[in-house]
Amino acid sequence: ERFEDEPAWLAEARAAALNSYNDAALPSTKLEEWRYTDPSKLKWDRVSIAGPEVGGDDTDTAITHAAELEFAARVVQSGSRIIAVEVPSSLSERGVIIMDLALAAREHGDLVQRHLGVAAPATNDKFAAANTALWSAGVFVYVPKGVTIEAPIRIIRYIDEPGLAYFPRTLIVAGDMCSVGVVEEFVSPDFEKPAFSCGIAEVFAGVSAKVQYVALQRWGRNVHHLGMQRTHAQRDSKMDTLVVNLGATVSRMDLAASLKGPGARSDMLGLYFAQKDQHFDHNTRQNHEVPHAVSDLLYKGALDDNGRGIFSGIIRVFPKAQRTDAYQTNRNLILSREAEATSLPNLEIEADDVRCSHAATVGQLDEEELFYIMSRGIGRRDAERLVVFGFFGEVLDKLPLPGLVRELRNAIEKKITG
Repeated sequence: ERFEDEPAWLAEARAAALNSYNDAALPSTKLEEWRYTDPSKLKWDRVSIAGPEVGGDDTDTAITHAAELEFAARVVQSGSRIIAVEVPSSLSERGVIIMDLALAAREHGDLVQRHLGVAAPATNDKFAAANTALWSAGVFVYVPKGVTIEAPIRIIRYIDEPGLAYFPRTLIVAGDMCSVGVVEEFVSPDFEKPAFSCGIAEVFAGVSAKVQYVALQRWGRNVHHLGMQRTHAQRDSKMDTLVVNLGATVSRMDLAASLKGPGARSDMLGLYFAQKDQHFDHNTRQNHEVPHAVSDLLYKGALDDNGRGIFSGIIRVFPKAQRTDAYQTNRNLILSREAEATSLPNLEIEADDVRCSHAATVGQLDEEELFYIMSRGIGRRDAERLVVFGFFGEVLDKLPLPGLVRELRNAIEKKITG
């Protein structure tokens, strides 16, 4: 009954997803992509589904927890509800749509129906099926052909009630020759009891579009995060993603970038910093379905205390996808003897005229480098901070959003200094 006002096609999609959920087996560590993260770590079976009215109306509290970024428009979630949508008339007059996804399904049904669930079908995965059946606090972003939005669109997802499962959903549709950036941030206080967030983001870049999508995960302690991202890049488009994992006790990210048209390019950046007993798992796919497309992945992680980082990535070059350029790099910096990194890059190539490469490194903190910095009168903790900043610099330098770079530096500094 919580979805009773939705159009028939959406109700049918939810019902079909619920059937898929009931039919699908729970993934296990016997599957290669779940080998290092037992699903029980996500505590998904120890929480209740958040009801439709969970969450307060205080937008100031949610915004205070979030990064201080400039924005062209802003959407705020509290609990399982969208509580604020701020869109200036200068955008809406140009045909830009930014709104609650459930409302968009009613008011822009054809547009939403053509895209929702296309990149992330519910039949493929038990958790994807759960989100498709149960999502709430959905956000819809549509940018029409030829429209350029300079500052990023911000989505703030805030929760303050533990013991519950939340199912956020994001749908971004960028028309031909448009330009847009979206920063989606996940924030909460620390909790004594577990909370579970199971989210999906689908991002579509039209012909010659430029799209940037950033997922900034800064949940508090005892939040267990499962994020699924699916991007489609059409001909001559530029599709950039950045995944940042700093918060939560356990975070599992599942990402797939699909190159759908010749001349498309997808750059995938990742940055993670695990401390104490944090466990961060990244599973990525670069799907080259057509000839003459480019993808480049760079994920860098720093691991301290008992932190655990896992990267498992695959470049898939489909038959006939000739002249593919695809690269994949994962680098890890170990800051303590107890920290652990696992890196598993892979290639699966079914075409014979391609350029593909992958690389992975796991390195210790260089004591000589630290000694050199400390000999200049800098304490060890500050010296470690400088080394970590230098290590992450390669990722941060690739970001086109200067305000976001400043906030990331601030967030990393807070983590290092405790």
